Amino acid sequence: MEKLYISEKTFDKKEYTKTPLAKGEYERCTFLHCDFSGSNVKGIQFLECRFEGCNLSLAQLADAQLQDCLFKECKMLGLHFEQCNPFGLSFAFERCTLDRSSFFKLKIKETKFNNTSLKETDFTEADVSVSVFDNCDLARATFDRTNLEKTNFRTAFNYSIDPQKNRIKKARFSLSGIAGLLDTFDIKID
Repeated sequence: MEKLYISEKTFDKKEYTKTPLAKGEYERCTFLHCDFSGSNVKGIQFLECRFEGCNLSLAQLADAQLQDCLFKECKMLGLHFEQCNPFGLSFAFERCTLDRSSFFKLKIKETKFNNTSLKETDFTEADVSVSVFDNCDLARATFDRTNLEKTNFRTAFNYSIDPQKNRIKKARFSLSGIAGLLDTFDIKID
């Protein structure tokens, strides 16, 4: 059986909650205002695709390949990115809601998170080095044995990062956000 290959196609306002997206390889495709919530994208390859205004909340990502994908203004609650195919895994997020998602043990160096909500998101044992968290809300996000070397947190807020449990060498923080590095020590900063 020949593998489905679709290139440079735009999918607009498609509903994939009852009828899933056909399995195959999607290259340089654009998904506009599509609903993938709770759907199964298992084994589907997305190469250099754009997702704009889509709802991917609770989508099943087992073996899905996300390579050089951009997510813009997407709702992405409770996603388990660690279930994705790790080969070439790379993406960027702009104005997305990624609350309660998981990047557990992933190598996602140089990832850009711009104006994105990452509340209660799990970065345990992930390699997020050289990444950028630009104006991101990291309230109750978990950083435990996470590689954050050279990562930029200067405009991020509400984070709590224990320097004793994470690698933060040459990471960048703003003076106003320094309390997020010290709160595990139970000290008062005035």
